[in-house]
Order: sequence, then structure tokens, then C-alpha cells
Amino acid sequence: QVQLVESGGGLVQAGGSLRPSCLASVSEWIFSSYCLGWFRQRPGKEREGVATLDGHGGTAYADSVKGRFTITRDSAKITLYLEMNSLKPEDTGVYYCGALSGCATGYAPFYLRSAREDVGYWGQGTQVTVSS
Repeated sequence: QVQLVESGGGLVQAGGSLRPSCLASVSEWIFSSYCLGWFRQRPGKEREGVATLDGHGGTAYADSVKGRFTITRDSAKITLYLEMNSLKPEDTGVYYCGALSGCATGYAPFYLRSAREDVGYWGQGTQVTVSS
């Protein structure tokens, strides 16, 4: 069983930045091989993929965040990050970390579009609120 613990959400004004993080309860070697991703659920909307990466550094982003968000993995710290810049009120929501074992090279775009039941492991979420 993999545990994922998010932190670093918060309240920020439009145009500001946040960097939530996700700490995993696995070894560095296993963590580096997983597909990892950030997903969000905005008020009144379905949960959606925001940014993902595969075990070989490939990444994928939702169109709405391209150029503003960056996903990175620090395997030595067993931590996933989401650098969020130029935040907009429509970015408000609960942000969840996801992890999937057996991740193939080039899988990041598919992981981004995964159905909820196919994401693998989930964290508990961290709230991000962007005020206008």
C-alpha cells in the first residue's frame, strides 16, 4: 500500500503562486519508476487531470494550465511538486496527488486522462483557493 500526503495548498490572490507537494511512502527506486500526477476537483465539476509525468521524465499538462504549471519529481526526497504560477480564480479546487505502478515510457498523456478508478493510489487532497 502506497500512502501519498499532500501539503502546500492555501489561499492566494489571482496572479500569485503556490507550490503544493506530495510525499510518498515508498523507496526512492520505486518512486522514480511510477507514473505520478496532480489531479483537481473544482467546485461543481468532475475530477480532472492537471499534470502528469512518467518514469522516464515525460510530462503532460491540461491545456488550461500549460505555460503556468510545472510538475517535477524529486526522487531523493520521494516528493512530487506542482509549481503553480499566474494563478486564476478558476484554478480553485482540491488538488490530489496520484501514483501508478508499472508505468510505461510515454504514458504521461494517457495518465492525465485516466478515469478516477484507474489512477492508482490517491492522496487526501489539499485545498487551493485563488481570490480575484
